[in-house]
Amino acid sequence: MTDRRTGWAGKREDLHRRKGDKVPRAALLSPLMLRILAVNVLALAILVGSLLYLGRYQERLIGAELDALLLEARLSASALGEGAVVVDEDDRNILSPLLSRLMIRRLAEATGNRTRLFDLDDTLLADSRILLEHSGKIQVEELPPPTTKKFWLADQTMHLFDWIDGLVERRSYPLYQEEKIQRGDQYDVVRRALAGERATQVWSLERGGLVLAVAVPVQRYKQVLGTVMLSRFDTKIDTALRDVRMDILKIFGITLLITVLLSLYLARAIARPLRMLALAAEKVRHGQMEVVGLVGTASLLNRDIIPDFSKRRDEIGDLSASLRAMTAALAQRIGAIENFAADVAHEIKNPLTSLRSAVETAELVHDPVMQRRLMLVIRDDVARLDRLISDISNASRLDAELGRAEVAPVDIGRMLATLVGFYSVAKDAQDRPAGPSVELMPVPTGNLMVLGVEVRLVQVLQNLIANALSFSPTDGRVVVTVRCEDDVVNIVVEDNGTGIPENKLDAIFDRFYSERPKSEKFGTHSGLGLSISKQIVAAHRGKIWAENRRDESGQVIGARFVVQLPSVV
Repeated sequence: MTDRRTGWAGKREDLHRRKGDKVPRAALLSPLMLRILAVNVLALAILVGSLLYLGRYQERLIGAELDALLLEARLSASALGEGAVVVDEDDRNILSPLLSRLMIRRLAEATGNRTRLFDLDDTLLADSRILLEHSGKIQVEELPPPTTKKFWLADQTMHLFDWIDGLVERRSYPLYQEEKIQRGDQYDVVRRALAGERATQVWSLERGGLVLAVAVPVQRYKQVLGTVMLSRFDTKIDTALRDVRMDILKIFGITLLITVLLSLYLARAIARPLRMLALAAEKVRHGQMEVVGLVGTASLLNRDIIPDFSKRRDEIGDLSASLRAMTAALAQRIGAIENFAADVAHEIKNPLTSLRSAVETAELVHDPVMQRRLMLVIRDDVARLDRLISDISNASRLDAELGRAEVAPVDIGRMLATLVGFYSVAKDAQDRPAGPSVELMPVPTGNLMVLGVEVRLVQVLQNLIANALSFSPTDGRVVVTVRCEDDVVNIVVEDNGTGIPENKLDAIFDRFYSERPKSEKFGTHSGLGLSISKQIVAAHRGKIWAENRRDESGQVIGARFVVQLPSVV
């Protein structure tokens, strides 16, 4: 048996795809989560990568090794100057090859460095790698340190940085090359030492690594007799670099794990609520179908559909609260539109029913007098329909016009003076001394500026004055008062009519509600005037209400309408 809800959801999703709508994502890793992970991990990787490149650290290690090597070379040169110098036939101090070899062998055993001695003619007198035995010469070759098995990822990382270091080193240090027959002039460090300075040199090897070398002159009473050169393979530097990088990689691994977990938590705390809000907004847009028994009921625009994250007290909580408020306002507006449509249908149906009845009766009646009466009824019904349609059209356009209109400061005192003067001029022009008058008392003073749409505010006051005139007796008068109190402009319209029933003080602002004088012809008002006035005042962030005027004995002597609008300082 197929689930009706699933079937409907699938059809709706297919319909969205056909229309090109985007269906909210429900994947485990959302694009937002991937972006958060990428940003956090990339920043950490750049930081660690810069730490793993230890060029400056390597230079400091090389400098320290060269200083230590230089100190050993100075000690060796001093020892050779004291113990390996003999006097030749010409009574000159020279270096004895035999004594030099013996001393260099002993010195090399103590320091572990390769030691070479050159005389003033750049001839190699002694080399610690060449051992003299009874069978001849034996040359010792230094082997690279043994390799140990490492973790695959760490080993590959080390190879990568060794390759990078190799590129840098090959650009910085010359390649070490050793001739079979060695001479001092083959090495720049020896030539500089013969000139009397303490020279250092760094070479790179083809198989990787560096060779550190220093050279100092061998002197006897300030007389330079030769040059001693010490060299060393940089195993300690490579080991130190690898150890530091391994420590950094370990810290990076732990930090990376923590960063990923925190990023996932942060992404989940952001992406999941946003996805839930997007899905809820999608349900609101298309309507949510719920199966209750065998009947499907639509819960469109239910504010509880939007998840409530207001307790988070952050931007997502604010977004959730705003969406819920927007949904509630939208539901209220749609409900008002539905009620308005129902009221319109009801109000139009009455004159249409009367009109149809009159037309059907006119076809059956042949009496000219009755036909004229029916034609008057038809004419009144048509006029009523025309009035209803015009008022309904104005009411339906009101929201859109208020939304597009530009607000500006409006002088309520000047506007009321002009409006009241218009009613007085109109009464004088019609030459009708009888009838209620409109007066503005007292003369407006003070700050009576409000921010709004002047045309719509005039419409409100016209509705209130016209309503007061229709309820006032012939010799009555309508008094309009305006004053400013506590940054609020109060406009009061009072009449001398019969007042308003106490239970109808709020209902008179409902659409199509009509409470007209008995002397007035039925159907001359649509009942939308006060409703439109309330809508305009609310759009201006104001209030409007009605109350009865009473004398000292408590008798009703008229009605009073009050409009409050915020003033502009």
